[in-house]
Amino acid sequence: MTWLPGVGRTEIRADTLAAITGVIVVLPQAVAFATIAGMPPQYGLYAGMVPAIVAALFGSSRHLVSGPTTAASVVLFSSLSVMAVPGTPDYVTLALTLTFMVGVIELALGLARMGALVNFISHSVVVGFTAGAAVLIAAKQLKHFFGVEIDSSGHLHDILIHFGQHLAEINPWATAVALSTLLIGLAVKRWWPKLPYMIAAMVGGSLVAAGLDLVVGPEVTRIATVGALPAGLPPLSAPDLTFDHIRELAPTALAVTLFALTEAVSIGRSLAARGGYRIDGSQEFVGQGLSNIAGSFFSGYVATGSFNRSGVNFAAGARTPLAAILAGVMLIGVVPLVAPLAVWLPKAAMAGLLFLVAWGLIDFKEIRHIIHSSKREISVLAVTLFSALFLELELAIFAGVLLSLVLYLERTSKPRVVTLNPDPRLPNRAFSSEPDIAQCPQLRIIRIDGSLFFGSVPHVEGIFDQIREAYPDQKHLAIVADGINFVDLQGGEALRREFARRRAAGGGLYLINVKQGLWEDMERCGCFDGDGARNVFQTKSAAIRAIYQKLDKAVCKGCPRPIFRECGAR
Repeated sequence: MTWLPGVGRTEIRADTLAAITGVIVVLPQAVAFATIAGMPPQYGLYAGMVPAIVAALFGSSRHLVSGPTTAASVVLFSSLSVMAVPGTPDYVTLALTLTFMVGVIELALGLARMGALVNFISHSVVVGFTAGAAVLIAAKQLKHFFGVEIDSSGHLHDILIHFGQHLAEINPWATAVALSTLLIGLAVKRWWPKLPYMIAAMVGGSLVAAGLDLVVGPEVTRIATVGALPAGLPPLSAPDLTFDHIRELAPTALAVTLFALTEAVSIGRSLAARGGYRIDGSQEFVGQGLSNIAGSFFSGYVATGSFNRSGVNFAAGARTPLAAILAGVMLIGVVPLVAPLAVWLPKAAMAGLLFLVAWGLIDFKEIRHIIHSSKREISVLAVTLFSALFLELELAIFAGVLLSLVLYLERTSKPRVVTLNPDPRLPNRAFSSEPDIAQCPQLRIIRIDGSLFFGSVPHVEGIFDQIREAYPDQKHLAIVADGINFVDLQGGEALRREFARRRAAGGGLYLINVKQGLWEDMERCGCFDGDGARNVFQTKSAAIRAIYQKLDKAVCKGCPRPIFRECGAR
């Protein structure tokens, strides 16, 4: 609430105008998202009321608007449709229970100051998941787009197979309405971008359906409509927290929580950067958690930050969270007026609108960028996308995150090891990795670009073995450690073993430019007790001077490559 003291007439005026714009945008979106989620249409409107107000009051973003979203709706439908028939009271109860569980997890993470948790979900996971959700949205609306009765609760291939078996039953009148809605939305979005294209598409599609019914007759067109929505305030509700429900919904709740928080914090950070302020990720977790907990008692299903409404809120000139609060309050007042009009809204028009929403969700530009940038990110994108299409949708997030972490660990487990030598062509004979520089016959100098932990130890020890086998006369090994941030117990043991091998062969192991954190780690694990502690140096010159004293002077006497200053002095 740190924004509240700064609210004046200017802010109130700007936030009120932004709120009015937000209400216009949320009306068609909320009904569409509820349809995606398998919920009665009015529940989408309910999810944009109390949850949006609570999230704005307790979050830290000035522009983030919470409510029902496409991704959360798709996950909800794919997870709950196998447990209950969509739209039934049992299904609604499961959705409210899931919403409460998501809110509790979000609130717990926020109170535990775990705002950085969303950083572990890479951008490629988000892009792949969103694209997969978009394809599923379009697939699940095929029945309404073409006016056929098919089961749309399965996976993508199941839906396509069922649709192919009912091609002969396509209703051309419903298809005409859906196509009209889609084309009107595209036209308005391209040529009249300042107009709310979703509302224009819904109105246009409804008029086309009304015209066809008037000319041909409703008994011929058989265009189904959404039906009138309840015109009252959000009814009180309660989750059913039985053990069986909690056990069944726990995996879905965790997956929805991860994606919902990633969505909310990502949007919040993006708008904060454009608005010149910062957000608190953990406080945003708290706001989202309280939002969903409250929503479960006011007939709202899972809510999170909305890409579209937050962007509209920012573009409309919102100054503070008051805009989102006013939008929620206005929506409560507007719904009784517009709810009866839904009786004229064709389901085919909703399907055309959702096709438009699905197309907008696929970030083709970012997908092309990922494909041309990194093979690792391509694999993360592909795994997440195809998991979303052919597995359970909530598993796609876990699969993408797991693969991202595996690829990161695989990369960090193979730190780069570079051979260095003093370069007489550089000031103060600075170390250089150029291959044409002469090496000392007795001393090998390397730099390790990466930390020594349990995953990287086998790779580093393998390089130690290769150096000993390939250069047996270089009994002394110096490691420039400014690229090593930390060592764990296994990393410390690897250094200790190499130190023992070198000393047994008549040489030694030395560390140069040791960071404070690395030194503390080595002290804790006892890496260099006794004599080993004297082999740690903070400067190159001190290290070379000390190591030179330990070299075999008989070898130095006939050395044709005096690369150190000490060699020249001798």
